[in-house]
Amino acid sequence: MLKYSLRENLLTPEPDDCMAQVQDVRSYSQDEVIDLMMRRGTTLTRADVAAVLQVYTEVVGELTADGSAVNAPLFNTSFSVSGVFNGMADMFDRARHTVSVNVNAGTALREAVKSVKTEKTEGANAGPYITEAADVVSGAVNSTVTAGGILRLTGSRLKFDASDETQGVFLVPENGGETVRCGVVAENKPARVMVMIPADIAPGTYYAEVRTKVDASRKPVKTLKVGRFGRVLSVGAGA
Repeated sequence: MLKYSLRENLLTPEPDDCMAQVQDVRSYSQDEVIDLMMRRGTTLTRADVAAVLQVYTEVVGELTADGSAVNAPLFNTSFSVSGVFNGMADMFDRARHTVSVNVNAGTALREAVKSVKTEKTEGANAGPYITEAADVVSGAVNSTVTAGGILRLTGSRLKFDASDETQGVFLVPENGGETVRCGVVAENKPARVMVMIPADIAPGTYYAEVRTKVDASRKPVKTLKVGRFGRVLSVGAGA
C-alpha cells in the first residue's frame, strides 16, 4: 500500500491547489531483495544469485562508462549534458560541463505500477519542503551537484539557525554512511537557501535534507523538523 498525504502546491497560482507527498515508503537493500528471491524456492544458491547480480551491475556500469544506453525490463537509461558551451567550436570541459545519466522505468516497472494501491493519510507536522535542488556551478537541476560548489534549494519553510549544528542543509548518502553538513551558508531564507558543498565530500549519491527548529512564522521551536528532497543527487568531484 502506497501512503500519501496532501500539502500546499507552491508551483501553481491557485491558493487551494494541493499536491500529493508520498509517506513512509519501505526501502529494500539488494541483500533483502536476494532474501525474497530465495524464498521463491529457486534451485540457485544465495551465493549464485548474489554473484549474478554483481556481474549484472558491473556490466551495466561498464556500458554506461562507455557512453552506451541500457534498455532493460526494469529500467531504461539515457544521457544528458549540462553546462554552457561558448560557441559551436567549444568542446566538453569537466570544469564547466556535466554528463548526467537519466533512468526511467522499464516495461516491467511500468506494468507493476499499474497495480499499486494507495491510501490517503494525514501528513506529518509541517516542516521544510524542498521543490528544487540546483547546482549553481554546472546549472544542473535535480540531478548532479559539484563538490566545493554551491547548492541552491528552493521550496518553503527552509530557514534554519545556522549557528546550531543540528540544523542546516545535510547530504545523506543514499546507501548509508556518514551524513555531511554543509556548514558554509550563502543564503538562508524560508523559500530559498544556498550552501557550499564541502570540497572533500566523497563522490556518490546523496539525499538533500533541510533540518530546522524554525517554524513557519520564523519563531524557534524545540522539535527538529526535517524535510528531504525526493530525488537523489549525484555528487561529483570539483574542478
